Amino acid sequence: MKCPHCSGNDTRVIDTRDSGDGIRRRRRCVHCDQRFTTYEQVNTAVHIIKSDGRREPFDRIKLLNGIRVACAKRPIASAELDGVVDRIDDYVHSLGKAEVPSQVIGNMVLDSLKTIDPVAYIRFATVYMDLPDLEAVRAEIDRLMGRG
Repeated sequence: MKCPHCSGNDTRVIDTRDSGDGIRRRRRCVHCDQRFTTYEQVNTAVHIIKSDGRREPFDRIKLLNGIRVACAKRPIASAELDGVVDRIDDYVHSLGKAEVPSQVIGNMVLDSLKTIDPVAYIRFATVYMDLPDLEAVRAEIDRLMGRG
């Protein structure tokens, strides 16, 4: 750790405390005897592995926007959609993995939408499952309704 006062490289930790979302350390520089505080946070960045192998950072806003598009003009409270995204976000970060397949997130969205609104489920499934034509959409509707 470099001292912010004299740029010396030799510092000592005097006190360490939990600051809720990380660790707070009081340090003392061996060269100039000045004290300073540092904060450490755990890196919780999660990357999503797409079906084509691409990797991108998990973005809860992007997820929420995708769900909102599927739920457009449906009688679904915004708070309910926020709850879906919160549950998915919590689950993804609770896995403790740096990378999560996009299928995990997509299936969680589908499971949530299936109980919230079947029409929103079909809208999301059409894009997520890449349903190519009306027959594929009909087959998914039949499966959803227990007829398939």
